[in-house]
Amino acid sequence: MIPGVQDAVKIPELRRRVLLTLFLLLIYRVGVFIPTPGIDSVRFKALFEQAAGTVFGLVNMFSGGALENFSVFALGIMPYISVSIIVQLLTHTVKHLEDLSKEGEQGKRIITKYTRWGTIILALVQGMAISYGLESQGVVSDPGWAFRIKAAITLTAGTAFIMWLGEQITERGIGNGISLIITAGIIARMPSTLLQTFDLMNTGEITPFTMLGLIIFGVATVVFIVYVEKSQRRVPVQYPKRSVGGRMTQATAQHMPLKVNSSSVMPPIFASAFMFFPATIAQFSQIEWINEYLALLQPGSGYYEGLFAVLIIFFTFFYTSLIFDPAQIADNLKKNGGFIPTVRPGKDTATFLNKVLTRLTVWASVYLCIVCIAPQLFYTEMGAASFTYFFGGTAILIVVGVTMDTLSQIESHVVARNYEGFMSKGPGKVRGAGRATQMSGRLIKR
Repeated sequence: MIPGVQDAVKIPELRRRVLLTLFLLLIYRVGVFIPTPGIDSVRFKALFEQAAGTVFGLVNMFSGGALENFSVFALGIMPYISVSIIVQLLTHTVKHLEDLSKEGEQGKRIITKYTRWGTIILALVQGMAISYGLESQGVVSDPGWAFRIKAAITLTAGTAFIMWLGEQITERGIGNGISLIITAGIIARMPSTLLQTFDLMNTGEITPFTMLGLIIFGVATVVFIVYVEKSQRRVPVQYPKRSVGGRMTQATAQHMPLKVNSSSVMPPIFASAFMFFPATIAQFSQIEWINEYLALLQPGSGYYEGLFAVLIIFFTFFYTSLIFDPAQIADNLKKNGGFIPTVRPGKDTATFLNKVLTRLTVWASVYLCIVCIAPQLFYTEMGAASFTYFFGGTAILIVVGVTMDTLSQIESHVVARNYEGFMSKGPGKVRGAGRATQMSGRLIKR
C-alpha cells in the first residue's frame, strides 16, 4: 500500500470523496441490470452468445456487461470517448477550438459543452442504428418506429447519465471518473469470467496445467505493467544561487521525472473506441459488404491486431503531445533560472526534451502494443477464450493503470493535508514569513 493511504479514512475531506466515488460507481453498476424496454431478453441472449467472440465481446467488456443485458447503459461511455478524441484532434486544426483551448477555464468549459452535445448526437445515431439492427435480428417484441425512437432515446439517456456520473466523480470524488467507470465494469465481471474458466477445467475442455499457466501468465502481466508504469527517465536540472524575496538561496540540483509511459491507459481506450463505432453498427447490419468488413476485424485476426497496434501507436504519440509540451517546460525552466547540464537554456532545452520524450514514447507504444495484444493471442492459443476480454491485456492494463493513478491521487491528498497541518501548527503564529522560512530550512538540513 502507498505510504499514507491507510490514513485516508482519518481525513474527513478525503473520506467524503472516496465514499462519494464508491456510491456513484454503485449507481452505475445497478443501472447495468436495468433492461431497455421492448427487447426479447431470451432471443437477445442467444444472439449475444453467437457474437460473444467478435468485437461485440470487447464492446461488452467496456460497458461492464451492460451490452450483454442490453440495459439502459448498453452503449456505455464509448460515445463520449469517441467524441472527445474527435474534439481533441480538431483542437489542433480548427482555429476557433484552438483559440478556446488557450482561454483557460472559460474556454475549457465551452469545449466541454461541445463534447457533451457531440456525445448526445453520436449516441442517438448509434442507438437508432442498433435498434434498427435488432429489429432485423428478430429480438424486438413490438418492432416499428415507436420502438426505434424509444430505444434510441433510452440508450442516449443512459450514455448521458454515465457521462454525468464520470464528471461528478472527477470533480467531487477521487480519480478520473470515466476511467474508474470502465475499471469498475471490468472488475465486476472478472469473478464470473474466472468461474466460467474453472467450469471449462471441470468439464475437461482445458487441463489443470493450462489453468495454472493462465494464472501465472496473468500475474506476470500485472507485474510487468506495474514495473513499466513506475519506470522513469530522470533528467537532471540545476538551479544556481539566486535572490528570492531579498534572500539568497543556495544552488540546488534536482531532477525532472519523465514517465516511460506518460499517456497511461488512454491509447488503448482511444484505439478501442475508434474501432467500436463502425463495428457496433456493422454487428446489427444485414448489408453484405459491412458484414465482410466485420469478419476481417475479429479479435485474434491479423487485420484486427494490426489495425489495433497502429491505432495504439498513433494515440500514444497523440496523447503524449497533449499532456507534455517541451517548449513550455523549457520556457518555465528558463524563467526560474533552471537549466539542464551541458544543454543551453531555451530552444536547445526544448529540442533536448523533445528528443528524450520521443524516445520514451517509442518505447511506450511498443510496450502498450505488447501488453494489449500478446495476452489476447496467448489466451486464444491456450483455448481460454473467456479470458481474452476481462483478463486480456487491455483490461488488465486499464485496471492496474487506473488503480495506480487513483492511489497516487489519494496519496497527494494525504500529503497536502499533512503539509497544511504542519503549517497550521508551525511557527506561524510566529512573527512573519521570514522566521517560518528559517525553521523550514533547519528542518531540511536535519
